[in-house]
Amino acid sequence: MNRTLIYKIEEKDSPCTVESFLKARGYSRQIIIQLKKNDDGITVNGRWAYVKTMLRTGDELKIFLEETQSSEHIRPVLLPLTIVWEDEDILVLNKPADMPVHPSVNNYDNTLANAVAHYYRSAGEEFIFRCINRLDRDTTGLLIVAKNALSASVLSSQMKKRQIHRTYLALCDGILPSSQGTIDAPIARKEGSAIERCVDLERGERAVTHYKVLETRRHVTLAELHLETGRTHQIRVHMQYLGSPLLGDYLYHPDFTCISRVALHSSALAFTHPITREPMQFRVPLPKDMAEAFYQAGFSSI
Repeated sequence: MNRTLIYKIEEKDSPCTVESFLKARGYSRQIIIQLKKNDDGITVNGRWAYVKTMLRTGDELKIFLEETQSSEHIRPVLLPLTIVWEDEDILVLNKPADMPVHPSVNNYDNTLANAVAHYYRSAGEEFIFRCINRLDRDTTGLLIVAKNALSASVLSSQMKKRQIHRTYLALCDGILPSSQGTIDAPIARKEGSAIERCVDLERGERAVTHYKVLETRRHVTLAELHLETGRTHQIRVHMQYLGSPLLGDYLYHPDFTCISRVALHSSALAFTHPITREPMQFRVPLPKDMAEAFYQAGFSSI
């Protein structure tokens, strides 16, 4: 999607070149190259400018981000799409269960990408699907989609720096060893499997999960979890390693007594807005199936 950004150069930022100013705000090298190719990409005080043009206090720098491509291979399909927040730069969604994020073999028209494509196609807009944080097919909850290249660049950098803070809620089979704690155990691909992971003290990459018990009834624990690292299946593998695997986990604990899918929900996100730099915080309640599973397991409250 096209995006126009206007910056008023302040004394603290000048003198500097257009290029250094943009890089300080998260513009990648590739984005700057694309801006140079567009006659309207970079203007200073209404005139076309080079990236080496010097900026002075009071100058007006105008940037026009133009999308020249779209995710044409993603078919628009009318699917459930719960929008938590939308502005010119980001889309925050609450993903339902049984929905992959990206198209893949045998999943061409049932994904979050298909739903977003339909949403924007219905509005007469083309888009490139840029999902910042990913969830497994059966995991519900919050995801961020960047609506332009700059937002994607800044948010991807935040992800790499662990500046996007994620909170999960999980239904665990078993009593955790303490009311709160940290699991620091390396994770590797399980030998002989292309999908499963396991704790492997020799081959694994470091993985850290912090947990807090919210409530325990009978043999089931409702836990809040925070990721310090982002390994594949990290929460699922770590809770199995701790002796309290997630209910409904078809790979690591296929107990479907209370719920038919892995009982994991991305309940909260906190990050810095990629353009305004304002702090952003979002929280969504448990989906219906997890709420019912808690009651069935003996919870009196959620």
